[in-house]
Amino acid sequence: MQKEGTLTKIIFNNAGNGYTVGILDTDEGAIRIAGSIADPREGASYSLEGKFHIHPKYGEQFSFTGYEELMPEGEDAIYEFLAAGNIRGIGPKLARTLVETFGEETLRVIEETPEKLLRVSGIGPKSLSRISESFGESREFASVSIELRELGIDMTYAVRIYKCYGRESVDIVRENPYILVEDIRGITFPRADEIAERIGIEHESPYRIESGIRYILRNWAVSGSTLMPEKLLTEKTAELLDTSREIVNDAIKGLVFNGELEEDVIDDVPVIYLYGYYHAEQRVAHNLARIRDASAVPLNASIDNLINDAEAGLEADGAGQISLSDDQLRAVENALTNSISIITGGPGTGKTTILNVLVRIFRRLGLETVLAAPTGRAAKRMEEATGEPAMTIHRMLEYVYAEDEEVLNFGRNSENPLSQDVVIVDEASMIDIMLMDGLLEAVRTGTILIFTGDADQLPSVGAGNVLRDMIASESICTTRLRDIFRQAENSRIVMNSHLINSGEYPEHGGRDSDFFILQRNSEEEIAATIREMAGGRLQKGFDFIDSADDIQVLTPTKRGLLGAPSLNTELQEVLNPAKEGVAELKIGGKVFRPGDKVMQLRNNYSAEWRSESDWTSGEGIFNGDMGIVESVDIHDRSMIVRSDGRLITYEGDMFDEIDLAYAVTVHKSQGSEFNAVIIPAWRFPPMLMARNLLYTAVTRGKKLVLIIGDPRCVKYMIDNNCSDERYTGLKQRLSAQNSYTVFDM
Repeated sequence: MQKEGTLTKIIFNNAGNGYTVGILDTDEGAIRIAGSIADPREGASYSLEGKFHIHPKYGEQFSFTGYEELMPEGEDAIYEFLAAGNIRGIGPKLARTLVETFGEETLRVIEETPEKLLRVSGIGPKSLSRISESFGESREFASVSIELRELGIDMTYAVRIYKCYGRESVDIVRENPYILVEDIRGITFPRADEIAERIGIEHESPYRIESGIRYILRNWAVSGSTLMPEKLLTEKTAELLDTSREIVNDAIKGLVFNGELEEDVIDDVPVIYLYGYYHAEQRVAHNLARIRDASAVPLNASIDNLINDAEAGLEADGAGQISLSDDQLRAVENALTNSISIITGGPGTGKTTILNVLVRIFRRLGLETVLAAPTGRAAKRMEEATGEPAMTIHRMLEYVYAEDEEVLNFGRNSENPLSQDVVIVDEASMIDIMLMDGLLEAVRTGTILIFTGDADQLPSVGAGNVLRDMIASESICTTRLRDIFRQAENSRIVMNSHLINSGEYPEHGGRDSDFFILQRNSEEEIAATIREMAGGRLQKGFDFIDSADDIQVLTPTKRGLLGAPSLNTELQEVLNPAKEGVAELKIGGKVFRPGDKVMQLRNNYSAEWRSESDWTSGEGIFNGDMGIVESVDIHDRSMIVRSDGRLITYEGDMFDEIDLAYAVTVHKSQGSEFNAVIIPAWRFPPMLMARNLLYTAVTRGKKLVLIIGDPRCVKYMIDNNCSDERYTGLKQRLSAQNSYTVFDM
């Protein structure tokens, strides 16, 4: 079905993909439209191809999948078109002059004989060039989009492709559709393969083989590995492409020769890296050795006296009687006598006390110290624990956002290093190889660098196994804390965390316990009990739960009835149901309402925010940041989220970065703590039935952990100590250097 008319109002436009909602004035009356237009302009006329459907909120609207911009006819229509600013360099006054000069031929003159415009007063060579370019872009895209649609590319991607390649779009796609995987966000290898088949690209085209190799390597990196055994890469790619291993192997060698991939040998096995991961791993190993081998900072005081003073200071501040245990003393001594050190241990082993002692010692010595963590929530916890300012690693390194660059860029680097004498980084298990690369590049030789964290938790979401590799290499001075402090022994959460981590089954407590396992015999029963507990029962039973915001459901999976999306839908209807007269915003399959708990799904370094307290502005929201929806605007299709004292406006593509957070995956919970945690236990996919995943989930609970499901599944997870295998080379690179002692207390 086709509809023609004038775009009289743009309600919403996403500049990135062209998605537009507006009002089109047709001969049959005004209609609401929705679809992608490269550069929509009010006053412009369009022919749209699509169909009507009923939107649940906005009623009938015309959803279009293709369009053509129509040139207006008649002097009045041409004037209105030009006066509306549809062509750069022409405003109302010049539009009137042009129409008076050329009449109904005005647009034909602009398109076919633009040099005639020089006769008009106020138009010189520069303005003529601007006018011609603007008019040409509009006509050009109409032609390009039609040809791209014939290749099976829908309008949303046609807009992105045109903005990337311009008038050469069709030629570039016809020659090598696989380049779209590299350049156009959202186009995957399988999608490019479909386009290639439609065009007639040969099955064994070098473009296809090379793109398939990169696709396999990138998927491997998404699963956490920085490298891939060459034989396995060859096998997986040949299977994907249905071609011979010889052809794939030759293509791998060619990509290595051209510098797009790197090859190496790890433990006598030939391996292949994507270029960025190889050099990041090399730099991390080099910089760790550089920092480690520097002379330790002279203390100018005995360690015993420094520790005694710090303990006394903490007691004076109301921390109670402080007396470091032997393993805590060893951790502090190691941190003070080595340029780089690691302190690792589970809950209740005294890491926070060690941090507080070290901060006070460094202050006493006059050493400027900075505290940082991978996420905003982890940094906030660090600040609350120490009473000292803490920040995200990205903020500390002064991240520089550049939309056209894929690598991390920081204002602090080897040429402009961090100025502090001491850098302390918490939750180090969450740091991937790329972030560690940026961090170490910014640390001056001679700086004291201390990592703290729990190496037994899940590894980073990004590629690498950095903390574990550093410890396993025995090249970095490491203190592993094992003693549980007396005050923590009263917590079954702490005790059971350590039992789980050591492969033993958790112990149940009485009514006053903080750890429970409720048996349920089906997914439906588990989901119903989660709704009941989060919907009010826990709040009635525990004084420390003031509202549902104190309760966090942590699930191993995204799929099925017990996956995060499904549980979020269920819990939203229990905790924040639709109310008459209260606006809600539907984006794809998501519904957002004021009061909803939400989470940022990925780093967005350019997103702007304002401080709730003083209205100062800043940039950057990060993976794992949680907040509450303050308000929604259904007309602008936007919403405001309050997160840790910041107000952030979400609109357009940003909705791809946020989701409901009544339930989140265990991976997304890293670095956070919650008063009460509910964990479903069922027959999840084998890769998720692992000890370290259960351990990570349980250690997120501060005052209450409630596991709901099949106890046999809990036992299976504890018995399965095969954490997700990651292929990395950092351990081997570090092991080749001088070894240090790992103090296993």
